[in-house]
Amino acid sequence: MLVRIDPGSTAPLFEQVAASLRRAVAEGTLTPGEQLPPARELAGSLEINVHTVLRAYALLRDEGLIDLRRRRGAVVIGGAQPLARLGELVAALVDEARRSGVGPEELASMLKERYS
Repeated sequence: MLVRIDPGSTAPLFEQVAASLRRAVAEGTLTPGEQLPPARELAGSLEINVHTVLRAYALLRDEGLIDLRRRRGAVVIGGAQPLARLGELVAALVDEARRSGVGPEELASMLKERYS
């Protein structure tokens, strides 16, 4: 599995790790039932803190993409692919909003208006 981070990016490392894994789920590189590498192993390969990986895993769990279990690790949940695709689109939208100077409240308002 290929997880990429960009040290020059303004995005926090945990968000970069989560985005990379989200993309892998959306593209089908990671499939339901597949186990993610242990946080310590992934952190070591990326040369980042293990807590950064754990935070990324927690974010993906909260998004409904993975299940975290003691002794079992992180596992991709069935049906996660559509959520991952949507998560990728939202991440791109937030990045573009930041570059354009649009704040979170304004973006949320725009989304609510569009969704109605």
